[in-house]
Amino acid sequence: MVGYLANLGLPRLGELTRCGSLSKAESIPFSPLLGTVIAERLVDLVSLFTCLLLLLIIERDRFGTEFRSTILNPIIEPIARHKWLVLLLVIGVAGVFVVYRHFQSRQKGAGSFWSKLVIDLVTGLRSITNLRRPWLFVFHSVLIWVLYFLGLYFCFLALPYTAGLGYRAALFALVAGGFGMSAPVQGGIGAYHLLVSKGLMLYGVSQQDGLAFATLVHSLQLLLMIVFGTASMILLFLEGRMSQIKN
Repeated sequence: MVGYLANLGLPRLGELTRCGSLSKAESIPFSPLLGTVIAERLVDLVSLFTCLLLLLIIERDRFGTEFRSTILNPIIEPIARHKWLVLLLVIGVAGVFVVYRHFQSRQKGAGSFWSKLVIDLVTGLRSITNLRRPWLFVFHSVLIWVLYFLGLYFCFLALPYTAGLGYRAALFALVAGGFGMSAPVQGGIGAYHLLVSKGLMLYGVSQQDGLAFATLVHSLQLLLMIVFGTASMILLFLEGRMSQIKN
């Protein structure tokens, strides 16, 4: 929750804040934690595209030119404008693995700071392949996205202009909102509203009502992040002070 709160200040800062907070609270090295966060984000990405694939299957008749112009283009255009940045990111990830293999082959004991950092980072990335109970991990990963979907579906039922849209529109809003929250802006503000409202227009909702729905749902999420993030930050601070007093 502290990580979510930090993301409202600066995009993706929450990932580092989360690792730092957990490292300090549980005395776990920072770099393996960062690797686990990257692995978790990869799982989120796979989950989001799985939902997108499911949506394309059950709503194949609805996705024509209008879908591409209102939903896909706003997603693809920023990626196209920053294609060199994406390429550098891919090269960087590949470089990390190459360096990791190099240091791993050279030595098994303690090495330089950078070699240890790379090895710890990749160890965290590989943690997903060394789970003691992998099926439980899969179950909870699926459950998280089911709850995301149910949250949007019940919000649909709460408003008169979305109450009759059904589960397909809720799945569409989940996918559109997922891409919006993944945008490199604080808390998905703006991107979430644009994609969800544009998507709901494909289901006959006016742009004004679609924007109102997106604003309501996003504001609820924002409120929860602020309240629970602040409370969590205070609890971490108090726990740290109590540990210092005991020591």
